[in-house]
Order: sequence, then C-alpha cells, then structure tokens
Amino acid sequence: MREYKQLLRLLVIGLGLILVVGCSGADNQSGQPLKQTCTVSADTDNLVKILLIYDMEGVAGQNILTSIDFPRPEYFDARELLTTDVNAVIDGLVTGGADSIFVVDGHGSFNPEPDILLDKMDSRAQMLFKKEKFHPYVDLLDENSYDAVVAVAMHSRTGGGGFAEHTVNLGTNWILNGMPVNESEIVAYSWGRKGIPLIFVSGDDKLAEQLNWMDWLEYVTVKEAHGIDDALLYPVEEVHARMKEAAERAVRNRQKAKAVRLTEPITATLQVKPPADLSLLANVPGVDYRDQSVTFVAEDFQAAYDGMRGLMTVAQYGLYDIAAGILFAQGQESFTAFKDGVFEAWRKGVQEPPDQSGTDPETETDSGEQLYFGSR
Repeated sequence: MREYKQLLRLLVIGLGLILVVGCSGADNQSGQPLKQTCTVSADTDNLVKILLIYDMEGVAGQNILTSIDFPRPEYFDARELLTTDVNAVIDGLVTGGADSIFVVDGHGSFNPEPDILLDKMDSRAQMLFKKEKFHPYVDLLDENSYDAVVAVAMHSRTGGGGFAEHTVNLGTNWILNGMPVNESEIVAYSWGRKGIPLIFVSGDDKLAEQLNWMDWLEYVTVKEAHGIDDALLYPVEEVHARMKEAAERAVRNRQKAKAVRLTEPITATLQVKPPADLSLLANVPGVDYRDQSVTFVAEDFQAAYDGMRGLMTVAQYGLYDIAAGILFAQGQESFTAFKDGVFEAWRKGVQEPPDQSGTDPETETDSGEQLYFGSR
C-alpha cells in the first residue's frame, strides 16, 4: 500500500513495439517482442554491491492480512519477522561474497519509520537514506553502481491468487505490453534498463509461479497462498535456512543471471477493481478508458511508470467514496469535520503556494535534517 500525490500525466495514445538490439526477445502471437533478456553489465570495480528491496506481504511466518498495516497490533509481530527475513538474506549475500549491501524500504505501511527494525538489522548491511524523496523501484539506478538486486517478502500481482495480492496499490492491475506484471517484475524491468539483474526473491507460491520464466532466479517460497487473506505457513527456521543458502548461490552465480527489459515504446494499461475506481476518467477527451481501465503508450519505462502512478492517484477516487461513507455513517459531526478539512485545504490552497515535493518527510537525523527511506 502506498500514498501517492502525483498528478495525472498527459497520456499519449498510440500503438507499436520495437526490438531492442542486443537482447533476445519473447514474442507474442503476432511476432512482436514484448520483453527481452539482455547481457548483464560488466563489473568494473571488482566489488560486489547488492541492493536489497523489501516488501512485507511475503514475509515468512505471517498469514494475517492486516499485519502489513501500521499501527495494528499484528503489524508489530510482522515487523519482527520481516527483520529476521532480511537478516537471513543478508547473511547469505555476505557468505556468497557481497562486499556491500544497501537496504531500501519498498513497502510503505504508513509507519513514519522504516518497516524493518533498524536496531536489529544485520550490521553488515546499511539502510539507504537520501536527502531527497525517491521511489525505490525506479529512482536508484545510478546509486553506488549496484551489481544485482534482491527482493525480500514480495507478493503476487493483482488477480494472481496470492496472499495479500495487489500491484503497487490495492485493486490495481498493471499490464505492460499486454502482460500483467507483479512488483518483482517491475523491479526487474526497471533495473534491467541498466543491465542489472534481479537474482533473488522470496514470497508465496503464487508469486513463484509468476516468476518461473526467470530461470536464473533464486526463489524461496515462504508460504502457500490460500487466497488473499490466508496462507499455509512453512516453518520459519527452515525458510530462513533456505533463504541464506539461496542468497549465497544468487551472489556466486550472478554472472549467469540475465537483465530483463520491456520493448519500447511500452503499451501500458491500468486495470482496476474495488477499492480502486477509474470511472472518473470515463468521459475525459483523449483518454482511452474502457471498463475500469485506461491504456496509453509511453516512450520508455520511466514514462510508463510515471503514467501508471498518475492513474493510480485518480483511482484513489474509490477510497474517497469509502471514507466519506464511513464518516457520514458516524453522524453529522464527523462528516462536518471532514468537510471542514476540505474547506481548510481549499483556503490554504488559495493563500499559499502548493507543496511540490510529492510526499511527506519520513525520518530525520539527530541534527533535524530530513531523510527519506523509500515508500510510505
């Protein structure tokens, strides 16, 4: 779950796919390539630097749907489990030869702190903080010249049958070049632009099925999904042992991995179901809206990602309806307080320039300097 404030970008409608030279393609029925596997970028400094992105839905030992949501009581147990998952992977990466490991929050539970417990995180890795706001899936490609990316506690895409399944936001399905994608694939395609491979993922069995086309990937199944709100848990100690072993293999065999990228231009569709709602765009000229979905063509992955995020901002219209309904049911006082907040924001919007920063501060140093750690 993530909080987005970015405005809807101008959508360019068109068709067409091109082949990227130097990569092998996977074709659709018409013979057009949808994605390619490419040669991994050469290591130029003889140091193995790994970026570890974590989510939370695919954590071992937890099958309570609301455990991903701060500040519910079950969240704090899941936070402990997430930390042990990450530590098991860090241990394996170091054993496999990683020289440096940077950790970034890819979940966003609304906790003002990272979802991982920093005081319990393996000290051989360091949390990645930045002075400016950033999106962990797309904005770190030039940070520290990483050799590979690993993803911990990930989850199935929307409609994939997994535990707590969704793609970036609740009820949103990302379809890129005609292919429904999950967040692990978004990470792989994003870093593939730089020739950097995704080499390790952990999550449930449904996500494992969705990623089996990456035959180089070290994948650890932590639980068996029995729908969106239940899963058969595997013994945590056994899962952690497999995580360590798989992470070690992933580093040692990283030269056998492949970087992946989508063929450009990219045809992107955001398809939604409750709680998301795109019907607000049904009658907007120039927008290709059909049955709770919007399609556009982007020149590259970054433009596709930004366009999808913009559409998700619109899709949160459905959340507004839910919130307004709950407040109205609570009585006139609560609903009036909600409307007073709207009027106050309106008044400030007229009197003060809008905040262009995009998201709220996430943490700060002892000196009071604002720092950011990833998703909210």
